[in-house]
Amino acid sequence: MRCATKVTVAAFGAVAAMAGLEHGIGEVLQGNVSSGGVFILSWPDSAFFRTLGGEPAMTVVPNLLITGILAIVAALAFFVWATMFVQRKHGGLALIALSIVLLLVGGGFGPPLLGVILGIAATRINAPLGWWRDRVSPGVRRLLGAAWPWSLGAGLVAWLLLFPGSTIASYCYGVDHPGLTATLISLAFGFLFLTIAAAIAHDSLQQPIVARAPSRRR
Repeated sequence: MRCATKVTVAAFGAVAAMAGLEHGIGEVLQGNVSSGGVFILSWPDSAFFRTLGGEPAMTVVPNLLITGILAIVAALAFFVWATMFVQRKHGGLALIALSIVLLLVGGGFGPPLLGVILGIAATRINAPLGWWRDRVSPGVRRLLGAAWPWSLGAGLVAWLLLFPGSTIASYCYGVDHPGLTATLISLAFGFLFLTIAAAIAHDSLQQPIVARAPSRRR
């Protein structure tokens, strides 16, 4: 089993699940009212979430209370699967399916997008890595593999700076600049993709190379 890839999916998966959970809580607090359409705001009247535009989301359920409950359940299911069961057969596909469910029941747009990316990465947990060795030089793989723990830490910090860091800075200190938010988004996704690549490189270095038996000619 690919340890680095699994840890990466679990760590960022926990971030995605908590963000989806936050959306659901905001929808539940709005009460037993109509959603008013497919596109909604999870926290429309909250000054704390003003810098994030009230946390946009979508739902196929025409009731905000039920939407919020379903978002919370979907987020918790996503968390459990990403941290405990994603290494199973078809675990990555199941994570993608849960991400789609989270999208459709008010879990926001960022958490499901992050979930789909992680689900794709999770499909490599039990897959052969010969293709990686064939296309990436040993030096690059060693460099990426060594950078994996640092990239993972930096990526998690970037996501936490995006949320709740940016909302705390805006609400408590009046720091509200679109350029800052765009920079944090770029860093968060940049480190995410770098960490996934580094995790696969790390695991490819740990996997023993099985020598192929020479074919016999008659």
